[in-house]
Amino acid sequence: MSAQEFDVVVYGATGFTGRLVAEYLLKTYGTSGDVRWAMAGRDRKKLNQMSIEIGAPMGQPPFIEANAGDAGALDALAHRARVVITTVGPYQRYGEGLLAACVRAGTDYVDLCGEPNWMAAMIAKYDKAAKESGARIVFSCGFDSIPFDGGVFYLQQEAKQRFGQPARDVRARVRRMKGGFSGGTAASLLATLEAARRDPKVTQLMADPFALAPERGAPQPSGDGVVYDADAPGWAAPFVMAAINTKNVHRTNALRGYPYGRDFTYSEMMFTGDGPKGQARARAALRQSRLQNSLLAFAPTRALLKRFALPKPGEGPTKEQRESGEYDVLFVGKTANGESLRASVSGDMDPGYGSTSKMISEAALCLNDTPREQTPGGIWTPFAAMGDALIDRLQMRAGLTFRLEI
Repeated sequence: MSAQEFDVVVYGATGFTGRLVAEYLLKTYGTSGDVRWAMAGRDRKKLNQMSIEIGAPMGQPPFIEANAGDAGALDALAHRARVVITTVGPYQRYGEGLLAACVRAGTDYVDLCGEPNWMAAMIAKYDKAAKESGARIVFSCGFDSIPFDGGVFYLQQEAKQRFGQPARDVRARVRRMKGGFSGGTAASLLATLEAARRDPKVTQLMADPFALAPERGAPQPSGDGVVYDADAPGWAAPFVMAAINTKNVHRTNALRGYPYGRDFTYSEMMFTGDGPKGQARARAALRQSRLQNSLLAFAPTRALLKRFALPKPGEGPTKEQRESGEYDVLFVGKTANGESLRASVSGDMDPGYGSTSKMISEAALCLNDTPREQTPGGIWTPFAAMGDALIDRLQMRAGLTFRLEI
């Protein structure tokens, strides 16, 4: 690996989420401190304008011009960085070139990918090469899937300490989630729908909780229904992000050598409340979920969504909406002996953008500090790669709280 000028390069810095990442790094680490970072994108003028708008010093941080379709420019970028943060999605359209460049250079890489079909393809294509070059590729370093991957990891660590064994079954229940979504998220959704239209295997992959794991495990709860959790307590309905988070949780278990057990089960749903009103809301949410799935599979509906309903790339929630957002996720685990443990993960800003921009920044810096003897090259999940060190960093700097609920 070549000597690198920068600890971190933010690729896609002029996009909605990339700008938030740059703002966070500027506010938290400045441009002349211990963290050497740069902004990268396809248009130097836009990078300069954005730098002025976020209040960066003249000419700082440095700019790197690189188009997602220019392999030479991406190779040059990768050789200048210890770790690259990329927010340029949909990754299945624009992501492979940069990932491949990082693999060739042995450069670490983190992204916000919630596109399991693309992730599965990249694991199959580049995992061996990343192991050989030493590049650590870490997908899903935002709201999908850090709070969920981390919540299970945290609960299992506590279960082993208290009970001498992991929780065989873990249920995640989103108790609170306030925040908007951007055009980048909408574009990723549409790209996945288009991929499913072209290849029916994508639909099968999306439904498979072990799609990113090297082997299959025990039969899993479906999460597609209305469930009452007596020890929560409350009603729960399908959660839209479970399709990606469950896959990352099972991959973490596999990559760490199955510390949760080979018979581990995991489900992820959204709380709707207790009592008759909670049940009614859960049933309504289930109907809405199934209706949306039916509509989204219909080609003319996709065309209408593109034209009218979804925000455009570069759009997203306002500063006020981001700062007034929050989320809280409960995890309930039970061991094979019936011992129970509850934990929660909460965040202090809207999940998709305010909190995500902090999470991916700190994940990149945590990866930078993680010894290669501990985490060698390969394609990782956040908590398979960084474990307890990432929890500590997220709590110290990114506004997340991991705690037991006794």
